[in-house]
Formats: sequence, structure tokens, C-alpha cells
Amino acid sequence: MSAMTTSRVQLDSTDEPTVRKAAATLAARDLSDDLAARDRDARFSREAWLACARFGVQGLPVPPEYGGSGSTLRTVMAVMEGLGLGTADNGLLFSLNAQMWSVEMPLMRFGTDEQRRRYLPGLCSGELIGAHCMTEPESGSDAFSLRTRARREGDRYVLDGRKSFVTNAPVADVFLVFSTVDPSLGVGGITAFLVDRGTAGLRVEREEDKMGMRTSPMAGVALDGCVVPASQRLGAEGGGAAIFNSSMEWERAAILSVCVGAMERELVRCVGYAKERRQFKQPIGKFPAVAGRLADMKVRLEAARGLLRRVAEIKDADAPAAMEAAIAKLFISEAWVQSSLDAQVVYGAYGYVRENGVEREIRDALASRIYSGTSDIQRLVIARWLGL
Repeated sequence: MSAMTTSRVQLDSTDEPTVRKAAATLAARDLSDDLAARDRDARFSREAWLACARFGVQGLPVPPEYGGSGSTLRTVMAVMEGLGLGTADNGLLFSLNAQMWSVEMPLMRFGTDEQRRRYLPGLCSGELIGAHCMTEPESGSDAFSLRTRARREGDRYVLDGRKSFVTNAPVADVFLVFSTVDPSLGVGGITAFLVDRGTAGLRVEREEDKMGMRTSPMAGVALDGCVVPASQRLGAEGGGAAIFNSSMEWERAAILSVCVGAMERELVRCVGYAKERRQFKQPIGKFPAVAGRLADMKVRLEAARGLLRRVAEIKDADAPAAMEAAIAKLFISEAWVQSSLDAQVVYGAYGYVRENGVEREIRDALASRIYSGTSDIQRLVIARWLGL
């Protein structure tokens, strides 16, 4: 069954509770098998990826003519929140988001019709996996200081450089690579290219052994005399900065929806434990120290959900939401970390041992303060919008 048809069957409702519940059911049923072992071994599940594609996840923001369902951002967020509620495979969900917002969205907004038809149906169906290549060994938060060069030779470009920490790189079929056609132009030289796996001169390097998000594969990418047809350039020459900024706004707006689902999953689990676990002849939830932590977890959850809905309203109205997305990214990532730490305290020693799963949640949550711009970068973005 095609991704487009599956999307319409499973996600034909605009009722948020309905699609959220359907996504949570899918996640609990099909995305959680052998998670502890996959996390330990850093294994990406292609089967789970394809299960998401059959459900229609990868095609959510993509118009029907390119294999998706053309859902509103608010509907997409409800689905992603449901996935985070239904499974603790935060790495898989991160990989999904990385493709949707950093590869699919740039293709939709800046690609030619030929480029869209070549890549989007496969990305939606799960046949293709996309990777976004911006970060370099010497350019992290200072993204536009990249050194990867793109030299024009007639109707082609030759790319040379190194990319670091590329999510999905070990399993990707298409790479969105950012480079500069002229370093002296600064931001004005940044240009983006679509590079297929197997292209001569492109090499995926050693996979990273990460602290968390271990089911999401990550590696460096080397470009050595990599020849790319001019038809594979995404957008105009020198238009890469606009493409990157657009994708980051979408990513920051939506990528933490799964974290809101994870925060609810943690809270539900902790409340259940606090009612069952007894000390001093009463449930531990009766003690103010425990009850207070659970109340804080609930407050963070509802605040995070409200921030996401505000961003969705703005983006669905086709308006810019750079500051609102940065606020949501900053608050939710920090909130997820704190709620995960609170969960460990509620469980005590049981929350410290690996089999419980709480320690994995903490490791995964810590990554959210780094990806899509660190928390300090979000503070800078917010401050600039305040005129500082």
C-alpha cells in the first residue's frame, strides 16, 4: 500500500485526540520491540521505520501529489506526540523528525518539481531515508562558517569537505549538503545540494558511539571531489542560508512534539509507581517531596503542550514563528531533562538501574538541549527578537 493511501486511511481525521491515540497505539505495538537491546547495541530498526511509513508518518507534512497527506502542523504535532507517548524509542522518533523537517521540508519549499517528484514519494514511503549535512568539525553553532567548498565546472559542481554528527548518515539514501561557492561572500556563498548515496566522492565515515539516542544512527560524511550535476542544486546559488534557516524554524517548531509525549509517558508511569510503592506504611505519593515532583512534572507537560500549540497556530497560518519556535525549543528541551531527572528520583535506586529504562530516558533527553540549536543558542535567538 502506498504511503499516500495509508496516510489517508490512518490519518484522515483532523481530530487531535483521535490521531494522537492512533499514533500511540502504533508506537506501543510496532516500535518498541527489543528496545533495551537495540539501545545497548546502537541498532536502527528499519522495520520500525517502515511501520511508521505505512502508517503515514513520514508523509504527514508532504502534499498528496508527492506521496503525503498534506496535514496541518497541528495534526503532525498530535501524531508525533502520540508516538512519544506510545514508545520510549526516542532515537527512532528523532530520526523521523530529522528527515521530515530538515530534508523533506526544504525539498517542498525550495525544490523544483522534478526534485520533489524524484525524492519525496520515496521519503514518504520509507523506501528512501534522508540526511541533513550542515555541521562540520570546525562549525557547530557557528553554522555559516562552514568550509565545505562547491566549485562550479560547467553544468556540474565539485564538492570537497567534511561534515560531522550527521543524523541518519549510516542508513541514508540522499544527503542534503550545505557548502560555499565562495568563502569571501560569507553567508551569501552558502549553497545546498542533493547528493545521492553511491555518488563518487561521497563517503560515510565511522558511526558515532553516542551517550543517548542510540537507536538513531549518526556519522560523519566526507566529500572528496564529489561531482554533483547542477540540476541537483537545491534552490539558487547562494540561497543555502535561507534554506537552512527555514528548515531550522520548522524543526524547532515541531521536533519536540515527541518529547511532550515522552514527558506524559514518564508522568503516567511515575504516578502509577507512586501509588503502588509503599514506605512507612503508606504510598510514597502521599509524601510532599514525591507529590511535589509529580506536580512539577505535570506543570511542565501542560506548559510545553501549550507552547507547541501556539507555534502550530502561527505556522499553519503561514506566518513566521522564529522566536516562538526558539521559546518552545528552549523550554521543552530543558523541561524534558528536568522531568526525566525527577522520574529517577521518584523511582530511587530502581530508576538508576538500566533495566528500568529511566536512565535511558535521561540520556535521550540530554540530547534535546543540543540538537536543532543548543539551549544557549535559543536564548540568543530570543534575545535578538527582543532587540538586544
